[in-house]
Amino acid sequence: MPPVDPASPRYQRQRILPGVGPAGQEALAAAHVVVLGAGGLGSAVVPVLVAAGVGRVTIVDDDVVDETNLHRQVMHGPGDVGRAKVESAADAAEALSPETLLHPHAARFTEANADALLEDADVVVDGTDDIRTRYVADDAAARRGIPLVWGSSAKFSGQAGVSWEARGVAYRDLFPDAPAPDAVLSCDIDGILPSVCTVIGGLMAGEVLKLVTGIGEPMLGRVAAFDALSGRTREIVYRRAEEVPEGPAPERVEPAVTSHRERVAHDTLTARELADELARGHPLVLIDVREAWELDVARLDGAIHIPLGELATRVDELDREARIVAICHLGVRSQHALHVLDHAGFEDIRHLDGGIDAWSATVDPALPRY
Repeated sequence: MPPVDPASPRYQRQRILPGVGPAGQEALAAAHVVVLGAGGLGSAVVPVLVAAGVGRVTIVDDDVVDETNLHRQVMHGPGDVGRAKVESAADAAEALSPETLLHPHAARFTEANADALLEDADVVVDGTDDIRTRYVADDAAARRGIPLVWGSSAKFSGQAGVSWEARGVAYRDLFPDAPAPDAVLSCDIDGILPSVCTVIGGLMAGEVLKLVTGIGEPMLGRVAAFDALSGRTREIVYRRAEEVPEGPAPERVEPAVTSHRERVAHDTLTARELADELARGHPLVLIDVREAWELDVARLDGAIHIPLGELATRVDELDREARIVAICHLGVRSQHALHVLDHAGFEDIRHLDGGIDAWSATVDPALPRY
């Protein structure tokens, strides 16, 4: 089976998006996303991921298709009743994108298999209806150092968010302790409007694409809560819990080998550190990877403007011996820029943590924020 071709005409309408470009599409083709749950939310997430060009998708679910699933779990049809959901979901995904590498895993995601399933994953998505699985996924994602995109839906409402312990916020900071199983709404007991799955699953899939390509602002530490009866969405913001729950912290399992490409994501400068280096006259080359309209709002003097989507094709414009600092709005795209520069052979590369927004907040309050 041929691999996903990021240059395929199939993705042309996506490649032209600001910030995506060839580099973003290549990142999608190289990505491995693990999706927990092949039910209502998984049915909205998986098709978007494979259609958008994610190169490898693992689907984890231990359930079989039931007739009561069909009104919302649209990856499955009447002929799939009784089949393992991961098999039916993989068939549906393959029909959409035969090039995608699909790995159906007919098992529950547990502490026993979590690390193995996430061994080389870039993002894990939890769309299960089991709150215990959410906590296992949160802990496993923290050990792996990858983001967890999560969502839930029942009755007429749903929620979605992103937790990323390595970036300062875990799911346990939102809910330190798992609630009792009977305290959580259930589709089986409480029912579910199918369009809620579509909305929440779409949000979740969008977060995955943003995280992989480096565009936009992930819902890190934020929860989008959707009410279908009113059509309204509100946002809940949370931060690192001040008190750590009692008991031993989960054991961290570090990768045996860490490539330079993995390490560059942590080569950051705070806004204050960057200001100090510039004040001392350190020879830095600032690369602003935002879009042109963003520079019209706020910019740092002297920064070279190369949008992230063009960076891979314009690296020869840069001095490979220079000390480069990548800048974007909030520090997400600039982190992805480090991977592009590292792949091109640049070594002395860092990025501005928190982006130009952090610069405005801590160094130059006169610089507009947006």
